[in-house]
Amino acid sequence: MTTTTKVAWVGLGKLGLPMAARIAKAGHRVHGFDLSSERMRLASESGITPCEDLASAVAGCKLVFVSIPDDRALLGLCLDAGKLVEKMAPGSVLIETSTVSIEASARVAAAAKARGIAYLRSPVSGNPVAAESGTLSAMVSGPREALDDAAPVMATFTKAQYWLGDDEQARYAKLAINLMIAVSAGMMGEALAMARKGNIQWEAMLDLMADSAVGSPMVKYKTQPLKDRDFTSTFSAAQMAKDLDLILACAHGDGVSVPLAAQMREAYSSLIGTGHGEEDYIATIHHTERLSGLPAIEGAAGARG
Repeated sequence: MTTTTKVAWVGLGKLGLPMAARIAKAGHRVHGFDLSSERMRLASESGITPCEDLASAVAGCKLVFVSIPDDRALLGLCLDAGKLVEKMAPGSVLIETSTVSIEASARVAAAAKARGIAYLRSPVSGNPVAAESGTLSAMVSGPREALDDAAPVMATFTKAQYWLGDDEQARYAKLAINLMIAVSAGMMGEALAMARKGNIQWEAMLDLMADSAVGSPMVKYKTQPLKDRDFTSTFSAAQMAKDLDLILACAHGDGVSVPLAAQMREAYSSLIGTGHGEEDYIATIHHTERLSGLPAIEGAAGARG
């Protein structure tokens, strides 16, 4: 017999909604809350019970998940105007899935501890497609026993939950992974520009990259969109710039040298400044092509480039 759990999900955006929908599809009762009426409508269509306010969303829920865009939203929701932590019952578990700073996360941790709430930092690696298929990876830190309680529900939208320690380790891990993704996007842009200068066919070079020693899951996932010159965002250049700001602040605070992060932040500044900020983070291709004097690729496959 399957055990069902009553959970709350706050923040039903591009990642939050499909994650919450996976929980509901698995048979758990999910209360949802978002400031957008459109996202609430979509949540209702996905089997999630929409709630008019935070208090009713978290009432009676042992597990409360949060998915929001940045530090300001996290602090506003949990500590300031939203006062989510105060609305949660002592003994419940707050599971925060976003990419935020160590400092903001630590403030929420202190408030949760004072309230008797277990706090799991659980940023996820993946995109909306992975969220829909339940193949995200969760980097988790906080009380191990709280993860044990939450793991059956988290398993509905993740393929793995990596417990990394009792404190802010998951935040460091997420920033480190996103640094690698940003640098990989820059690397792909430079490699493809070099290949074009060498008169290698665009599609042929992308196939070679995907099948080479550097053919990571990210490279393979981006191969077809790049062939199509489709820069529809799964994670935007502006969002990557925000994460690079977090990475640089974290690294500088801890005395870590990150020249590649600084270089990529400048590249994303250029993308934003030239009108590509809402395109996918792989739009680094535009940046390198422009600096290299390469024209946009013409034809059906290149119409969006």
